Amino acid sequence: MKIDSALSAVVTGGASGLGLATVKALRAAGAKVAIFDLNPETGAKEAAATGATFCQCDVLSDESVDAAFAKARAAQGQERALVCCAGGGNAIATARRDKKTGAINMFPSDQFEWVLRLNTVGTFRCITRSAAGMMTLDPIDGERGAVVNTASAAATDGQMGQAAYSAAKAGIVGMTLPIARDLSREGIRVNTIQPGIFNTPAMARATPEMLQALGAMVPFPTRLGHPEEYASLALEMIRNGYFNGETVRLDGAIRMQPR
Repeated sequence: MKIDSALSAVVTGGASGLGLATVKALRAAGAKVAIFDLNPETGAKEAAATGATFCQCDVLSDESVDAAFAKARAAQGQERALVCCAGGGNAIATARRDKKTGAINMFPSDQFEWVLRLNTVGTFRCITRSAAGMMTLDPIDGERGAVVNTASAAATDGQMGQAAYSAAKAGIVGMTLPIARDLSREGIRVNTIQPGIFNTPAMARATPEMLQALGAMVPFPTRLGHPEEYASLALEMIRNGYFNGETVRLDGAIRMQPR
């Protein structure tokens, strides 16, 4: 799929981190881009800075996602590319004994469910809406659209406290091939990126020493990933018409330790 001024794209979680880097890369290639993000201030600011369209969006809500797609399509037409970067997580042990009191605490089920809803269901919710819209388009060179999802190295190397996040991201990995097969007859491709440790705003609270230690865990190059490197792979997955049904690790060969 050619990325130029004729292409309309949507990036969820597009106001920061991996999503924002992807927005910038798509805009640099000439594409029209809609930023879907929950934060109205950051979203509007980055949309103005990049020349994108901001659509406030809560991926936990059918109504919010439907409204965001309607706004994006009114502004720039039906998208042919969707990049799903919206997500998040928590760090809670499955069950833990308090060292001082001996009390046993369990992972709250509602917090586990929330992480799955945000990542796995939220991604699927956006895919269904976008795919339905892409199906109304005429094919170009045999294809109607391309979807790129964001999982995590935690999907296969989950650390202590990451049961919910690992399960949620593993769900994204697990649904990639079935969705690609579902949409194959419509000429819509679906792929997933499994990032390792990237230098995103989520790392803002880490000290320089902690960031250096995290980077040293990566075999090569021994550093955190740059969001632009994620964006580069996302654009290749959109461009390359034979790229379909794949999950690709982008992590400098890291395999996460238990903690």
